[in-house]
Amino acid sequence: MSGRDADPLGGAVSDGILVVGGGIAGITAALEAAEAGVQVYLVEKSAHLGGRVAQLARYFPKLCPPTCGLEINYRRLRENRDVHVFTTAEVEEIRGEPGHYEATIRRHPRYVNDRCTACGACSAPCPVERPNPFDYGMSTTKTISLGHEMAFPMKYSIDASTCLFDDCAKCVDACPYGAVDLHMEEERIQLEVGAVVVATGWQPYDAGAIANLAFGHYPDVVTNVMLERMLAENGPTAGQVLRPSDGTPVRSAAFVQCAGSRDRLHLGYCSSICCLASLKEASLLLERNPEATAHVFFIDLRTPGTYEAFATKVLAHPNVRTTKGKVADILQDPDSGQLVVVADDMVAGAMRRLPVDLVVLASGMEPSLTQGRPAAEVAYDPDGFVAEGADGGGIFAAGCARAPVDVATATLDATAAAMRAIRVLRQATPLPAPTVTVPVP
Repeated sequence: MSGRDADPLGGAVSDGILVVGGGIAGITAALEAAEAGVQVYLVEKSAHLGGRVAQLARYFPKLCPPTCGLEINYRRLRENRDVHVFTTAEVEEIRGEPGHYEATIRRHPRYVNDRCTACGACSAPCPVERPNPFDYGMSTTKTISLGHEMAFPMKYSIDASTCLFDDCAKCVDACPYGAVDLHMEEERIQLEVGAVVVATGWQPYDAGAIANLAFGHYPDVVTNVMLERMLAENGPTAGQVLRPSDGTPVRSAAFVQCAGSRDRLHLGYCSSICCLASLKEASLLLERNPEATAHVFFIDLRTPGTYEAFATKVLAHPNVRTTKGKVADILQDPDSGQLVVVADDMVAGAMRRLPVDLVVLASGMEPSLTQGRPAAEVAYDPDGFVAEGADGGGIFAAGCARAPVDVATATLDATAAAMRAIRVLRQATPLPAPTVTVPVP
């Protein structure tokens, strides 16, 4: 594959597996199935693989940067010709039954072909700056860009919503390899596969919908995923936690748990990893600035299983303070410009007002399928997660398409989904009966 997108296939494939979603769960499912000898067709709607994990500063269980795990997986993808990757692509329809599915893939043009070497010459003269989606809009990038320095496939793409196309075309003239093609057209690809793994991941819940928490009203109110990008060395602040309003170092931060989660007006369920993520982010904040203070406001602190020891360690730090109670409001002191967190302190039995430099909302994990579902006979639970079984057993869910889970659980989940998908293939095309020779006495 050499890091390239798959070309449209010339014939039908009936003994393969379709994996929908190119995050950590989708990549894992694709690789596990391919390394077991199965043809896999991995479809990702964005221009590059990696999903939310690529945007993290650190992830569990080893608290390593995402380059640690993704680099190994990208190498496995490059070396395995049984994985066919379709980026900038979406599944329009899946129909059929276990062992015999027909899928229609719609691939949008990226306007950059396989001659791209990721040299960056095309981006320099581009006159259009746009909010960088990789940094959740906290930085800008050119309309022709590389997702990040470890992008897979390692080639640029054009954002069609902001490109001036033939009215500009400076990127075409600048590319020494003829890799920019502003007249690429959309493609539709037909596949026949035996099983499907849905690994479409999650998206942060819209914190702006929670009016009392003031996201979008004050620049120093951010979400947990935005803080992850600040803490990342390749993020908008190069790993330093700075106030968005004035760029000064953060000396105190309030972490507001269940920002929309466990709330019948927003997300009725617990997103399972938000408490753990906030404690991780608090520890990284103190690592960057040992003089800072982290205040955690929570209903219940949930860090199940093997992560309890990590939580105990972080909570024992003298600069980590906790308050059991719901945050009622976030205001701004007109004199100091600091934010003021107004919360119900359930232990003290009183309302508390705490001035801080930064407020971090632990907004919940919402399944990405709430924004668009592949047309297949798949059932969904009331919260939008995939509930398997509606099609008779050939479509499987993995990772956060099935439930809100951490990275380690998502990879285990994806491996299990891949094995179950392979089983469907084997049952649909049974192996020939072995020849048995009985010795004559």
